[in-house]
Amino acid sequence: MSKDLTKREVDYSKWYNELVVKADLAENSGVRGCMVIKPYGYAIWEKMQAELDRMFKETGHSNAYFPLFVPKSMFEAEEKNAEGFAKECAIVTHYRLKNDPDKPGKLMVDPNAKLEEELIVRPTSEAIIWSTYKNWIQSYRDLPLLINQWANVVRWEMRTRLFLRTAEFLWQEGHTAHATKAEAIEESEKMMHVYADFAENFMAIPVIKGLKTETERFAGAEETYCIEALMQDGKALQAGTSHFLGQNFAKAFDVKFANQEGKQEYVWGTSWGVSTRLMGALVMTHSDDNGLVLPPNLAPIQVVIVPIFKTDEEFDAISTVANQLVAQFKKLNISVKFDNRKTQKPGFKFAEWELKGVPVRIAIGPKDLENGTFEIARRDTLTKEVKSKEGIVTHITNLLEQIQSDLFNRALEYRNTHVTEVNTFEEFKDVLENKTGFISAHWDGTPETEEKIKDLTKATIRCIPLNRVEEEGKCVFSGAKSTGRVLFAKAY
Repeated sequence: MSKDLTKREVDYSKWYNELVVKADLAENSGVRGCMVIKPYGYAIWEKMQAELDRMFKETGHSNAYFPLFVPKSMFEAEEKNAEGFAKECAIVTHYRLKNDPDKPGKLMVDPNAKLEEELIVRPTSEAIIWSTYKNWIQSYRDLPLLINQWANVVRWEMRTRLFLRTAEFLWQEGHTAHATKAEAIEESEKMMHVYADFAENFMAIPVIKGLKTETERFAGAEETYCIEALMQDGKALQAGTSHFLGQNFAKAFDVKFANQEGKQEYVWGTSWGVSTRLMGALVMTHSDDNGLVLPPNLAPIQVVIVPIFKTDEEFDAISTVANQLVAQFKKLNISVKFDNRKTQKPGFKFAEWELKGVPVRIAIGPKDLENGTFEIARRDTLTKEVKSKEGIVTHITNLLEQIQSDLFNRALEYRNTHVTEVNTFEEFKDVLENKTGFISAHWDGTPETEEKIKDLTKATIRCIPLNRVEEEGKCVFSGAKSTGRVLFAKAY
């Protein structure tokens, strides 16, 4: 199987696009800016979804589903949110087509079927959900309300890239309502930690937890918590956000509750979400010039068994052993595939599963049957070893854990060596162009300086780290007083 991937160091963007398509994760569709997620890509998303769903339910959340369409007046109710998403909105104005009298066989919009009120195709669901919460919440006994939904959203992006930025994408969005400000802030922080836990322990991606600046904050939020990851090309990727909404949406939709004293108060809200752009993060953090490298915890196939044979007798003998192995792995909930296709040669299969990032490959040939051994290949290091069949399942189980850990540590080492402190704007520009990664620099706290740096360098403030040390310094751009460093980077 010919992979023919562009090398990362030659053109990282081209390498990424080719890999997503050739590894059968996704492809562009007949709809501008929208993608088809193929079965292998969707299988990874399903594993992400299952783990996150489990984590949400463990923290007390329930799933629900809300409409795709939002009446325009409802969408406008919270002004900052509406303004923030206005440029990306797709709008439904009519509800019927009819035959075009001037073009036989063609359809046209029926001018008599105009909607009384235009509908926004949701770019996010705060408006429709908070208008619903008004009916669900009357008393402090109804709180907290902890709801999540798995859905698709539409944001009419002009420049798109598979998984990273598409006009339609899949995600989850949590929306919660609380009796007190403290509870809502606690929820916002808790969900940021859930996302970080998932990114590090399942995706094997180290992340930095922080707060967004006012400029980068979610439209309509009082505070946005985030996790930021670093890709192999030194660009940052926002891997998840959690927003403290204050009482902004409660006031916009008049969502009140009677407290224990019987007084009416506005509830406090949060919203939080991650999307299929996590798929892009997974590809870009670990993969190499040979194809995908998947962490075992999210790989649809964790172990693949490839038979090497010339005769039907050899194939039958190998199949007996392979099927026994498959049964043992399945008992341990390890996902395994016996690639028993006779239409492809072993070399083709090796290349295919390498491209698709299967963490462990077991090759079995006639000599292995004679010697009681298997050839074990690791996808992350591309190393091979011959192991006795005795205890092989335990060995593979441990190996999968080792690969998961090694992938995280490799990404962590890269991240840690690509966080650079600078004290002058010349240093800032030099690191940004030549070393890349996160730049830790003092900032004077003004949106004006933030915007000027972005205009001059295309670098944005990714976050104000939660663990940052308060220290006096001078802004790297303006020279004005600063109380601590923030992280800048070019980002996806």
